[in-house]
Amino acid sequence: PGETLESLIARKGTLDVPTTLDYTCQICNALDHAHRNGVLHRDLRPSNMLVAENGLLKVADFGTSRFLEIAAHGTTVIGSPPYMAPEQFLGKALFASDLYSVGVTMFQMLTGDLPDDTPSPADLDRLLRGELLVSVRSRNPKIPRVINDIVLKAMSPDVPGRYQRASDLLEEILAARSNADPCRTP
Repeated sequence: PGETLESLIARKGTLDVPTTLDYTCQICNALDHAHRNGVLHRDLRPSNMLVAENGLLKVADFGTSRFLEIAAHGTTVIGSPPYMAPEQFLGKALFASDLYSVGVTMFQMLTGDLPDDTPSPADLDRLLRGELLVSVRSRNPKIPRVINDIVLKAMSPDVPGRYQRASDLLEEILAARSNADPCRTP
């Protein structure tokens, strides 16, 4: 029993910072496991995340995933445009591309909205240059700067400027958390 993260956001509008960080920790744990096993999700978004009544979050729908042990990156343009990293539009999805999607999901949990309109192919150059990148605090000034900075780094249009591993993002979230409760494991 529960609902998708998408329906939870639609119902509540925004999630508080502790809940957002808890869910993000759980997403990072799931992605870390998938990535360590060579699996790139490629379509990570709130509708593909299931939240149980007890708050346990599960990442679902690995139907578009790809094993990266054979290829250096995913070569097919697959995903949901609002959550796709710029390189995904070029058919070059990497593990860091999934972390971009986590950043967009965090933004949505904290603001109730996507950071920008759905990028179209015509917007690709602007997306690659970071012109579509919006600060969480510009939409919700109550968000602590450290959380804003984590989201911006996760959504960096520049792959080297982004988190490379889910465990890196998880470590920064754990350091930023105000409570001492450990993240749940998937």
